[in-house]
Amino acid sequence: MDVRQVYEQWLRDFAQDEDTVKDLQAIANDDKEIEDRFYTELSFGTAGMRGVLGAGMNRMNRYNVRRATKGLAKYLLQKPEEAARGVVIAYDSRRCSAEFAKDTALVLAKEGVPAFLFDALRPVPILSYAVRHLNAIAGIVITASHNPPQYNGYKVYGEDGAQVGPEAAEGITKIIRATAYTDCKLMDEEEAKAKGLLKIIGDKEVDDDYIAQVKTLCIQPELLDKEGGNLKIVYTPVHGSGNVPVRRILKEVGISNVSVVKEQELPDCNFSTVKVPNPEEPDTFTLAFKLAEEVGANVIFATDPDCDRLGVAVKTKDGQWQLLTGNQIGCVLLYYILSAKQKNGNLPKNGAAVKSIVSTSLANRICESFGVEMFEVLTGFKFIGEKIQQFQDTGSHTFLFGFEESYGFLSSTFVRDKDGVNASLLIAEMAAACQAEGVTLYDKVQEIFQKYGYYVEKVVSVTLPGKEGLGRMKEIMAGLRQNPPAEINGLKVTAVRDYLKGTRTENGVEAPTGLPTSDVLYFELEGGNWVCVRPSGTEPKIKLYVNTNAKDKEAAEKLNAELRAASEKLLG
Repeated sequence: MDVRQVYEQWLRDFAQDEDTVKDLQAIANDDKEIEDRFYTELSFGTAGMRGVLGAGMNRMNRYNVRRATKGLAKYLLQKPEEAARGVVIAYDSRRCSAEFAKDTALVLAKEGVPAFLFDALRPVPILSYAVRHLNAIAGIVITASHNPPQYNGYKVYGEDGAQVGPEAAEGITKIIRATAYTDCKLMDEEEAKAKGLLKIIGDKEVDDDYIAQVKTLCIQPELLDKEGGNLKIVYTPVHGSGNVPVRRILKEVGISNVSVVKEQELPDCNFSTVKVPNPEEPDTFTLAFKLAEEVGANVIFATDPDCDRLGVAVKTKDGQWQLLTGNQIGCVLLYYILSAKQKNGNLPKNGAAVKSIVSTSLANRICESFGVEMFEVLTGFKFIGEKIQQFQDTGSHTFLFGFEESYGFLSSTFVRDKDGVNASLLIAEMAAACQAEGVTLYDKVQEIFQKYGYYVEKVVSVTLPGKEGLGRMKEIMAGLRQNPPAEINGLKVTAVRDYLKGTRTENGVEAPTGLPTSDVLYFELEGGNWVCVRPSGTEPKIKLYVNTNAKDKEAAEKLNAELRAASEKLLG
């Protein structure tokens, strides 16, 4: 069928759903919009599904949610005894999140798979913890993380608490695509409860245990006992799920002076106080900056709607607030963890840290100086989760810290995804440590640069929406594979990593990368600089990562700007 025929089929199949019919009728004369909604199915991958809300195959709606859930249920039911352990479901404050979560639970129940549904919004880290804590076979979070308000999504987690890997995602996808939308039915809610197929999780059944575990991540609890009461923090949950757990953990470790941005405290599916609910964006901190000046804060935190990411602002010597990048937060936390453990005499000899391949090389330098091994993985925190499991299974290494440049951090092993609550605790503890030294967090960042060299990392995102955009992204990546540059901005390309082929080529000699396949090209340049190109897995964008280093800030930034401009030309 062509897109118009599929569109008409949806109108017939869901004729009883007034909202869906109204949405589809509104685009009846818009051929381009119909094509965009029906030319393909919303993709399901290792990051689950994510898309703009609306009716259609290529949109986030309850029918795609139900279909994905039935596909997951049938995948799990290939091992009935395992499936009987059930699936945990959490959701954030986005549009339709609660409705999608309820539909998910009732489709699972209809298929005979028990569902554990949280009674209110919860962050990603609590869901990840709950999967392991309840011995569930899988988990689901309804969220689109830090995307604009018109988006929502569906993340699937394995029994280890990490997002599912490529093999599982492929298996689930095959079943989803063989499932008709109209075959996805709900069980009556009361019937599901009566049969034990739907259990509502209250705030005492998982949350208390999770918070108790996070408290064990304090590296110097005696420091918080001494300095915690003097530290002044401003926090914004940006209308999301971090409000309760972040405030709770800070209070329970002795940090009592936390001021919350009232305008952003409560859930708001429109995220009406920000352009996008993204702690990477300065706009997200506008209200927090104002409050911080009023209360004389030392540091500002912001978590995104599902509280897996943390943004941090620190005060410079001239009294201005400056946002730290995800790489800077990752490095300052890594440095603090390693230096504090070394000072306390409990830095393990087999210590390991893990970061994504597109995160800063400064972290490698820090690890090297402490005798800690750094492992690099593909983008996606599930790969960090896999490394943690490997370390535990083999006993080869002790996991100390993992991070991604996209503001995701983790120092625990009981959670297997980015954890904004964990990160908030550690940044607060480090701020207290700085306070005890008579310096600021900003001073500590500069100290790290002075010790290891100045590193600058920039990400350029080129949006390529729709069917044409998808084709253009494929053309760009194919062109770079066929004709990789020999130099970029006068810097020689010393090696090319093609993660789709699984090879690293240096001086014409190929060697395996040792990582799973992924559509990523990584150009190693002389001087320890590098450029990486990858299509986003969750948005219609192609991303360009540029990493440079020099002895001082000005030189590193100048080199980065020049290299970035030259690299953008590679995208055409």
